[in-house]
Amino acid sequence: MISPGHFDFITYCWMGMALVIFPFALRIAAPYGRHTKSSWGPLIDNRLAWILMELPALCLVLGLYFIGPTRKTNPALLFMSLWAIHYFNRTLIFPFRIRTNGKKMPISIMLSAVFFNLVNGGLIGYYFGFFADYPTDWMYSWNFLLGMLLFVLGMGINWWSDHQLIHLRKPGETGYKIPKGGFFRWISCPNLFGEMIEWIGFALMTWCLPTLGFAIWTVANLLPRALDHHRWYQNKFTDYPKERKAVFPFLL
Repeated sequence: MISPGHFDFITYCWMGMALVIFPFALRIAAPYGRHTKSSWGPLIDNRLAWILMELPALCLVLGLYFIGPTRKTNPALLFMSLWAIHYFNRTLIFPFRIRTNGKKMPISIMLSAVFFNLVNGGLIGYYFGFFADYPTDWMYSWNFLLGMLLFVLGMGINWWSDHQLIHLRKPGETGYKIPKGGFFRWISCPNLFGEMIEWIGFALMTWCLPTLGFAIWTVANLLPRALDHHRWYQNKFTDYPKERKAVFPFLL
């Protein structure tokens, strides 16, 4: 068993890696989705890649939690349930909803996502399975209530925005259109904005280093992605709304 001190050291190092990678992510668009490039090596079916790269996050966290010796209190069970809801959707529902027939993803990108989910999922699952001890009255604390509000709000924005993007295309269509309505009135990437809010809320309600690290990594990954998407929209469509921001309404 890893000692708490060693575990915290590993988690701090993992958080530091996000801060190191962030400036590079601002300069290089990750080559998947609309930014896919064959120059990044062999490609794999987009839908299969999504399943393979998200599956470790779903299985590893829950597996480590349930085999670990920590008390399975109601707050911890709720946290694991919220995690399972998000990643069950991301792993086994979302890939079959997206209309990306024929689209590919570089295997290198899929493998990097698998590595990320193994490390991140390992840290979060190990913490909840071997260290966490949330008393029942944790669910009345200010950080739990605020974090839960942010999590639900962020998940709602993320899911609704994904739904709008998926239904921009009719069955059989493969082109891109300007999304409109909902949070798209203010920002280009409300799905990414929602996911950032979701995991910041999760870090707040759980109040631990591994989930804080995940929130930092989420912003380090998704903020540059949103900026890349925003520039892509502006270059792709001459009539793209000029007042629309990238990811934070009225700000950025």
